[in-house]
Amino acid sequence: MREALDHWDFVIAAYAIGLGALALLISWSWQTMRRAERRRDEVKRQGTDR
Repeated sequence: MREALDHWDFVIAAYAIGLGALALLISWSWQTMRRAERRRDEVKRQGTDR
């Protein structure tokens, strides 16, 4: 008698890891973009104050 392995557990785990990593990447990119926009606005403000 031979027991077959169920591959769906691994497929679901791979998708969960992939989607989790994608969510982290989107969050990190969003925060970096917002920080860069804030710095740009500060530089613009300093340039008009002179």
